[in-house]
Amino acid sequence: MLDFFTIFSKGGLVLWCFQGVRGPAATAPVNALIRSVLLQERGGNNSFTHEALTLKYKLDNQFELVFVVGFQKILTLTYVDKLIDDVHKEFRDKYRNEFQQKGALGLLNGTFDFKDDFMRLLRDAEESSKVRAPTVMKTFEQSLKSQKTVKCMIETRGEKPKEKVKNKKNKGSKKDGTEAVAAPSKASAGDKQLSAVGDKEELTKDEILQKNREEFFRRHMKAGEKSRSPKPDAQKEKGKKPRVWDLGNSNAKVLDYSNSATNGSAEACPVEEFDPDMALGDKNREPGRLYDLEYESDDEAEEEKVVQNPSKPSVKKGGLGGMFGMLKGLVGSKSLTREDMDPVLEKMKDHLIAKNVAAEIAVQLCESVAKKLEGKVMGTFTTVTSTVKQALQEALVQILQPQRRVDVLRDVMDAQRHRRPYVVTFCGVNGVGKSTNLAKAGQDPGSQRWGDGISFWLIENGFSVLIAACDTFRAGAVEQLRTHTRRLNALHPPESHGGRTMVQLYEKGYGKDAAGIAMEAISYARNQGFDVVLVDTAGRMQDNAPLMTALAKLIAVNAPDLVLFVGEALVGNEAVDQLVKFNKALADHSMAQTPRLIDGIVLTKFDTIDDKVGAAISMTYITSKPIVFVGTGQTYCDLRSLNAKAVVAALMKA
Repeated sequence: MLDFFTIFSKGGLVLWCFQGVRGPAATAPVNALIRSVLLQERGGNNSFTHEALTLKYKLDNQFELVFVVGFQKILTLTYVDKLIDDVHKEFRDKYRNEFQQKGALGLLNGTFDFKDDFMRLLRDAEESSKVRAPTVMKTFEQSLKSQKTVKCMIETRGEKPKEKVKNKKNKGSKKDGTEAVAAPSKASAGDKQLSAVGDKEELTKDEILQKNREEFFRRHMKAGEKSRSPKPDAQKEKGKKPRVWDLGNSNAKVLDYSNSATNGSAEACPVEEFDPDMALGDKNREPGRLYDLEYESDDEAEEEKVVQNPSKPSVKKGGLGGMFGMLKGLVGSKSLTREDMDPVLEKMKDHLIAKNVAAEIAVQLCESVAKKLEGKVMGTFTTVTSTVKQALQEALVQILQPQRRVDVLRDVMDAQRHRRPYVVTFCGVNGVGKSTNLAKAGQDPGSQRWGDGISFWLIENGFSVLIAACDTFRAGAVEQLRTHTRRLNALHPPESHGGRTMVQLYEKGYGKDAAGIAMEAISYARNQGFDVVLVDTAGRMQDNAPLMTALAKLIAVNAPDLVLFVGEALVGNEAVDQLVKFNKALADHSMAQTPRLIDGIVLTKFDTIDDKVGAAISMTYITSKPIVFVGTGQTYCDLRSLNAKAVVAALMKA
């Protein structure tokens, strides 16, 4: 029934392996488990699925061993968990002395004859699963329904069940008794209430309802009269006045682009006057460079708080005893247990959730850290808190570091050698900043600066950009991209690039098929020699099936080189739902055998969250995809690459 069972060290040395008769080789699924789970710190669940196999694993942190069993996922084997626990215990106890005395040499030179023991444990586990009798359904005679007669289940119309009436009478008598004990002066009110109840029993059902309605309305009318109070006369509101921006233009005709016949042509668009230093922000920057994300953390050493036990007074009484007791708690003389780590992990989980990490992801992270540390011998003079915190920091850094780094500039140059444009598609929910971060349009009146843009970064590196306006739904989307183009051409005029237009807008208006516009834009870019095509799509909620189908069609038809999901750093649990459903929609509605999913993430509004950077962890954990760009401000230069250590430092800050 089992395909394979293997035991190997965390260094990659296979100690023993059992291969099933018909089972496939264990190399590919075990390597997939190592790459996707063990190296990525995703050990919260002890089960992993690879193609047609289900793998279950167990870690031995004391001797750095991994036990893995694989079987067909269509099978339901109830004894697998018991088998892997028994094999772990038997193998560890059998070769404990060899591991402790020889260490790594024991693994290299040792011979592990474990086949007979494994077959015995496998037979015992299979027999124990057969011994368990299957659950049998109750017969009708054993159920409570069989004890009821037909007569007791019949209810005549207008009559109340006897049991309910008795219960009400008992409740009434209890209330009367308590009122008589607590407040004897209210006995007269209780008598009136009982007499009223007696009168109600003599009345018909309709009369009782009518009387209750009258009492209800009378009671609420009295309460309304008491709550009314004279309100002062409201001041007359002044007429609505338009806002006048400090750097704006008061002439409405200048701001009216509704009759513009330019259709996004860079030559026909009027060049606006603005301050380039204000748009670029940092004057000392290096053109075209994408700086790493920085975080200024306090370097003060935090003192670890050792949890005091109930025998705290005895520490004061016995001087030497208290000192040796404290040293015994610090010196690494015992292995970590789950009971030791649970209080610390609970605090860490609450801390992660407070920093905007999705609750589900926080639980899985803490579970993964617990499995990684359980049974591990603590270092000398280290506390449980410091050990768990260090392991959690390492896990977070590992999660944020991508399996495959997305190098956009290298990929663009590779596409240039093949004489084709490099196509990037932006997708995401409404209002996260897809068009804005594609190349910032407009100006923030408060900061009087311009926004960061991927187009600007590409132009600074010498690549020409064609922006495809595929958001044909939102009013003003095309005009917003038209403003993008105008601003960027003002910063990088054709005269500075040998007469070559560095950015241009391809638009076809509103209400058109977005997939068709993207296809025409890519063809136009290929003919005109543009290096990069940035496809802007309409914002859509992850639950909107028709719009998700349209997005999957756009990606499947045009096959972009890079699909970027734009998400904001303000979200918490919603980030998981968005990414899971976007990927699921792309997979379900794709026509290809291997569907195209999200390749990377653009994290926007990062400058608004202070140290609550948990969305970065949630997004990378759920997709295993890297964060390619981080928007950190309002200028063209405020585009950053993710620095994993800086994000983890902000996340772990108290």
